[in-house]
Amino acid sequence: MNSTTENGKVKARKYKLYPTFGDSYGTGWNVMLDNFLRLLLVVFVLGILTGPMKGMNFWSDGGNLKHLHPHWDGSWEQLFGIASVGAFAFFLMLIALAYTFLALPVVRYGSRMIFVESVRKSKPDFEWLIRGFRTNYLNIILANLLVFALVMIAFFALIIPGIIVACRLVFVPYIVMDKKLDPIESVELSWKITRGHGWTIFLMGFVAFFIYILGMLLFIVGILPASIWVKSSFASMYQSVLAVHEKADSGPQ
Repeated sequence: MNSTTENGKVKARKYKLYPTFGDSYGTGWNVMLDNFLRLLLVVFVLGILTGPMKGMNFWSDGGNLKHLHPHWDGSWEQLFGIASVGAFAFFLMLIALAYTFLALPVVRYGSRMIFVESVRKSKPDFEWLIRGFRTNYLNIILANLLVFALVMIAFFALIIPGIIVACRLVFVPYIVMDKKLDPIESVELSWKITRGHGWTIFLMGFVAFFIYILGMLLFIVGILPASIWVKSSFASMYQSVLAVHEKADSGPQ
Protein backbone atom coordinates (compact mmCIF):
# COMPACT_ATOMS: atom_id res chain seq x y z
CA MET A 1 0.00 0.00 0.00
CA ASN A 2 1.16 3.53 -0.74
CA SER A 3 1.49 6.11 2.03
CA THR A 4 0.64 9.78 1.68
CA THR A 5 2.39 12.93 2.79
CA GLU A 6 0.80 15.69 4.86
CA ASN A 7 -0.30 17.61 1.75
CA GLY A 8 -2.08 14.57 0.33
CA LYS A 9 0.57 13.62 -2.22
CA VAL A 10 0.99 9.91 -2.82
CA LYS A 11 4.47 8.51 -2.37
CA ALA A 12 4.91 6.51 -5.57
CA ARG A 13 7.32 5.85 -8.38
CA LYS A 14 8.22 8.65 -10.77
CA TYR A 15 5.84 8.97 -13.69
CA LYS A 16 6.90 9.77 -17.26
CA LEU A 17 4.45 12.42 -18.38
CA TYR A 18 5.12 12.70 -22.11
CA PRO A 19 2.29 12.83 -24.68
CA THR A 20 3.27 9.62 -26.45
CA PHE A 21 1.53 6.28 -26.80
CA GLY A 22 4.19 4.30 -24.94
CA ASP A 23 4.65 6.75 -22.08
CA SER A 24 0.90 7.19 -21.58
CA TYR A 25 0.21 3.47 -21.34
CA GLY A 26 3.39 2.93 -19.32
CA THR A 27 2.45 5.64 -16.86
CA GLY A 28 -1.13 4.38 -16.82
CA TRP A 29 0.15 0.95 -15.78
CA ASN A 30 2.19 2.43 -12.92
CA VAL A 31 -0.73 4.58 -11.79
CA MET A 32 -2.90 1.47 -11.72
CA LEU A 33 -0.37 -0.41 -9.58
CA ASP A 34 0.09 2.51 -7.17
CA ASN A 35 -3.65 3.14 -6.66
CA PHE A 36 -5.18 -0.21 -7.53
CA LEU A 37 -7.72 -0.61 -4.73
CA ARG A 38 -9.00 2.96 -4.92
CA LEU A 39 -9.31 2.94 -8.70
CA LEU A 40 -10.84 -0.54 -8.61
CA LEU A 41 -13.57 0.84 -6.38
CA VAL A 42 -14.18 3.71 -8.82
CA VAL A 43 -14.45 1.35 -11.80
CA PHE A 44 -16.69 -0.99 -9.81
CA VAL A 45 -19.05 1.87 -8.91
CA LEU A 46 -19.17 2.97 -12.55
CA GLY A 47 -20.03 -0.58 -13.54
CA ILE A 48 -22.90 -0.69 -11.05
CA LEU A 49 -24.26 2.67 -12.22
CA THR A 50 -24.11 1.76 -15.90
CA GLY A 51 -25.59 -1.69 -15.26
CA PRO A 52 -29.24 -0.51 -15.19
CA MET A 53 -28.85 0.68 -18.79
CA LYS A 54 -28.56 -2.93 -19.95
CA GLY A 55 -31.96 -3.68 -18.52
CA MET A 56 -33.38 -0.56 -20.13
CA ASN A 57 -31.95 -1.57 -23.50
CA PHE A 58 -33.51 -5.01 -23.09
CA TRP A 59 -36.93 -3.43 -22.93
CA SER A 60 -36.32 -0.69 -25.50
CA ASP A 61 -35.12 -3.07 -28.22
CA GLY A 62 -38.11 -5.34 -27.76
CA GLY A 63 -36.13 -8.22 -26.27
CA ASN A 64 -38.70 -8.73 -23.54
CA LEU A 65 -41.67 -8.42 -25.90
CA LYS A 66 -40.80 -11.33 -28.14
CA HIS A 67 -42.17 -13.76 -25.55
CA LEU A 68 -45.65 -12.22 -25.81
CA HIS A 69 -48.12 -13.94 -28.13
CA PRO A 70 -48.97 -11.51 -30.97
CA HIS A 71 -52.11 -13.36 -32.04
CA TRP A 72 -55.04 -10.95 -32.05
CA ASP A 73 -58.28 -12.46 -30.75
CA GLY A 74 -60.36 -9.31 -31.01
CA SER A 75 -60.77 -8.81 -27.26
CA TRP A 76 -60.52 -5.45 -25.55
CA GLU A 77 -58.54 -7.12 -22.78
CA GLN A 78 -55.76 -8.03 -25.19
CA LEU A 79 -55.82 -4.55 -26.70
CA PHE A 80 -55.51 -3.02 -23.24
CA GLY A 81 -52.69 -5.41 -22.35
CA ILE A 82 -50.70 -4.57 -25.49
CA ALA A 83 -51.24 -0.83 -24.92
CA SER A 84 -50.11 -1.17 -21.30
CA VAL A 85 -46.93 -2.98 -22.28
CA GLY A 86 -46.20 -0.37 -24.95
CA ALA A 87 -46.76 2.49 -22.51
CA PHE A 88 -44.52 0.84 -19.92
CA ALA A 89 -41.76 0.31 -22.50
CA PHE A 90 -42.05 3.98 -23.54
CA PHE A 91 -41.88 5.05 -19.90
CA LEU A 92 -38.73 2.96 -19.39
CA MET A 93 -37.21 4.51 -22.49
CA LEU A 94 -37.81 8.02 -21.11
CA ILE A 95 -36.22 7.03 -17.80
CA ALA A 96 -33.24 5.55 -19.66
CA LEU A 97 -32.75 8.75 -21.67
CA ALA A 98 -32.98 10.93 -18.55
CA TYR A 99 -30.58 8.67 -16.67
CA THR A 100 -28.13 8.60 -19.60
CA PHE A 101 -28.02 12.33 -20.24
CA LEU A 102 -28.88 13.88 -16.87
CA ALA A 103 -27.19 11.67 -14.28
CA LEU A 104 -24.49 9.36 -15.67
CA PRO A 105 -22.37 12.17 -17.20
CA VAL A 106 -21.85 13.71 -13.76
CA VAL A 107 -20.43 10.49 -12.34
CA ARG A 108 -18.38 9.72 -15.44
CA TYR A 109 -16.90 13.22 -15.60
CA GLY A 110 -16.12 13.08 -11.89
CA SER A 111 -14.39 9.72 -12.27
CA ARG A 112 -12.07 11.28 -14.85
CA MET A 113 -10.76 13.66 -12.19
CA ILE A 114 -10.12 10.80 -9.79
CA PHE A 115 -7.80 9.26 -12.37
CA VAL A 116 -6.18 12.64 -13.07
CA GLU A 117 -5.54 13.12 -9.34
CA SER A 118 -3.91 9.69 -9.30
CA VAL A 119 -1.63 10.71 -12.18
CA ARG A 120 -0.78 13.89 -10.26
CA LYS A 121 0.12 11.69 -7.26
CA SER A 122 -2.65 13.13 -5.11
CA LYS A 123 -4.83 10.93 -2.98
CA PRO A 124 -7.92 10.22 -5.12
CA ASP A 125 -11.00 11.90 -3.70
CA PHE A 126 -14.15 9.77 -4.11
CA GLU A 127 -16.30 12.86 -3.65
CA TRP A 128 -15.57 13.70 -7.30
CA LEU A 129 -18.17 11.07 -8.23
CA ILE A 130 -20.99 13.27 -6.91
CA ARG A 131 -19.39 16.71 -6.65
CA GLY A 132 -20.64 17.71 -10.08
CA PHE A 133 -24.26 17.51 -8.91
CA ARG A 134 -23.56 20.37 -6.50
CA THR A 135 -20.94 22.55 -8.16
CA ASN A 136 -20.76 22.05 -11.93
CA TYR A 137 -23.91 20.28 -12.99
CA LEU A 138 -25.11 22.46 -15.86
CA ASN A 139 -21.69 22.70 -17.51
CA ILE A 140 -21.27 18.91 -17.32
CA ILE A 141 -24.67 18.15 -18.85
CA LEU A 142 -24.34 20.76 -21.60
CA ALA A 143 -20.77 19.76 -22.41
CA ASN A 144 -21.77 16.11 -22.67
CA LEU A 145 -24.69 16.98 -24.98
CA LEU A 146 -22.51 19.27 -27.10
CA VAL A 147 -19.79 16.66 -27.59
CA PHE A 148 -22.39 13.99 -28.34
CA ALA A 149 -24.06 16.22 -30.94
CA LEU A 150 -20.78 17.23 -32.61
CA VAL A 151 -19.54 13.64 -32.85
CA MET A 152 -22.87 12.36 -34.17
CA ILE A 153 -23.07 15.13 -36.80
CA ALA A 154 -19.52 14.33 -37.92
CA PHE A 155 -20.29 10.59 -38.07
CA PHE A 156 -23.42 11.18 -40.13
CA ALA A 157 -21.39 13.32 -42.52
CA LEU A 158 -18.66 10.69 -42.89
CA ILE A 159 -17.26 8.14 -40.46
CA ILE A 160 -13.68 9.43 -40.62
CA PRO A 161 -14.60 13.02 -39.60
CA GLY A 162 -16.56 11.54 -36.72
CA ILE A 163 -13.48 9.68 -35.51
CA ILE A 164 -11.39 12.84 -35.83
CA VAL A 165 -13.88 14.92 -33.84
CA ALA A 166 -14.16 12.22 -31.17
CA CYS A 167 -10.37 12.11 -30.78
CA ARG A 168 -9.99 15.88 -30.65
CA LEU A 169 -12.76 16.29 -28.04
CA VAL A 170 -11.71 13.38 -25.83
CA PHE A 171 -10.40 15.73 -23.12
CA VAL A 172 -13.60 17.79 -22.74
CA PRO A 173 -14.72 15.86 -19.60
CA TYR A 174 -11.31 16.42 -17.98
CA ILE A 175 -11.30 20.12 -18.85
CA VAL A 176 -14.83 20.75 -17.58
CA MET A 177 -13.95 19.24 -14.21
CA ASP A 178 -10.33 20.35 -13.95
CA LYS A 179 -10.53 23.89 -15.33
CA LYS A 180 -14.25 24.48 -14.65
CA LEU A 181 -14.78 26.03 -18.07
CA ASP A 182 -18.15 26.24 -19.77
CA PRO A 183 -19.02 23.77 -22.56
CA ILE A 184 -17.92 25.97 -25.47
CA GLU A 185 -14.62 26.90 -23.84
CA SER A 186 -13.99 23.26 -22.94
CA VAL A 187 -14.58 22.10 -26.51
CA GLU A 188 -12.35 24.86 -27.86
CA LEU A 189 -9.54 24.07 -25.41
CA SER A 190 -9.72 20.33 -26.05
CA TRP A 191 -9.54 20.97 -29.79
CA LYS A 192 -6.57 23.27 -29.25
CA ILE A 193 -4.44 21.13 -26.97
CA THR A 194 -5.00 17.92 -28.96
CA ARG A 195 -3.63 19.50 -32.13
CA GLY A 196 -0.74 17.29 -33.24
CA HIS A 197 -1.79 14.47 -30.90
CA GLY A 198 -4.83 13.17 -32.76
CA TRP A 199 -3.13 10.06 -34.18
CA THR A 200 -1.73 9.17 -30.76
CA ILE A 201 -5.16 9.46 -29.17
CA PHE A 202 -6.68 7.38 -31.96
CA LEU A 203 -4.05 4.68 -31.50
CA MET A 204 -4.66 4.67 -27.74
CA GLY A 205 -8.37 4.21 -28.30
CA PHE A 206 -7.77 1.48 -30.89
CA VAL A 207 -5.49 -0.46 -28.54
CA ALA A 208 -7.91 0.12 -25.64
CA PHE A 209 -10.53 -1.89 -27.53
CA PHE A 210 -8.28 -4.94 -27.58
CA ILE A 211 -7.29 -4.43 -23.94
CA TYR A 212 -10.98 -4.58 -23.02
CA ILE A 213 -11.45 -7.68 -25.17
CA LEU A 214 -8.47 -9.34 -23.47
CA GLY A 215 -9.91 -8.41 -20.09
CA MET A 216 -13.23 -10.02 -21.03
CA LEU A 217 -11.45 -13.21 -22.09
CA LEU A 218 -9.70 -13.44 -18.72
CA PHE A 219 -12.77 -14.86 -16.99
CA ILE A 220 -14.58 -11.50 -17.37
CA VAL A 221 -13.06 -10.30 -14.06
CA GLY A 222 -10.10 -9.02 -16.08
CA ILE A 223 -12.29 -6.24 -17.46
CA LEU A 224 -11.85 -4.33 -14.19
CA PRO A 225 -8.04 -3.98 -14.27
CA ALA A 226 -8.27 -3.47 -18.04
CA SER A 227 -10.62 -0.54 -17.48
CA ILE A 228 -8.37 0.91 -14.76
CA TRP A 229 -5.33 0.68 -17.06
CA VAL A 230 -7.08 2.37 -19.99
CA LYS A 231 -8.60 5.15 -17.89
CA SER A 232 -5.29 5.78 -16.11
CA SER A 233 -3.51 5.94 -19.47
CA PHE A 234 -5.91 8.50 -20.91
CA ALA A 235 -5.64 10.56 -17.71
CA SER A 236 -1.86 10.42 -18.14
CA MET A 237 -2.20 11.55 -21.75
CA TYR A 238 -4.40 14.45 -20.68
CA GLN A 239 -1.95 15.58 -18.01
CA SER A 240 0.96 15.30 -20.46
CA VAL A 241 -0.78 17.25 -23.23
CA LEU A 242 -1.99 19.86 -20.75
CA ALA A 243 1.56 20.34 -19.42
CA VAL A 244 2.90 20.84 -22.96
CA HIS A 245 0.15 23.36 -23.70
CA GLU A 246 0.67 25.32 -20.47
CA LYS A 247 4.42 25.38 -21.00
CA ALA A 248 3.95 26.71 -24.53
CA ASP A 249 1.54 29.38 -23.31
CA SER A 250 3.90 30.52 -20.58
CA GLY A 251 6.64 31.15 -23.16
CA PRO A 252 10.36 31.25 -22.46
CA GLN A 253 11.23 32.00 -18.87
